[in-house]
Amino acid sequence: QVQLVESGGGSVQAGGSLRLSCAASGYTTSVGCMAWFRQGPGKERGMVATFNTVSGITSYAESVKGRFTIAKDNAKNTVYLQMNSLTPEDTAMYYCAARPGYCVYGSRPYNYWGQGTQVTVSS
Repeated sequence: QVQLVESGGGSVQAGGSLRLSCAASGYTTSVGCMAWFRQGPGKERGMVATFNTVSGITSYAESVKGRFTIAKDNAKNTVYLQMNSLTPEDTAMYYCAARPGYCVYGSRPYNYWGQGTQVTVSS
């Protein structure tokens, strides 16, 4: 089992920045991919960014490319999502997720989920 705990959400004005953290514990050596998803009001949960824990390869949703950066601190077993140039369209509940094996873009293959952290961007 792997436990994920997110932190760092909050309210910010458009153009601002936030950094989300996801601390992993438990059987973390089994994790091949860690990812961030988000779900806005009335929307489906969608991938924001992924991090392959073996290769270090990252991927991003088109809507966040160039603005968001996913990174991992191996010593702390923590994945971060640095979010810059935020817009109201980024308002959502952000979830950290993990799975064995390679990264995929759909949410269903992810075995482990955090409780979510709310990000609200005002115009």
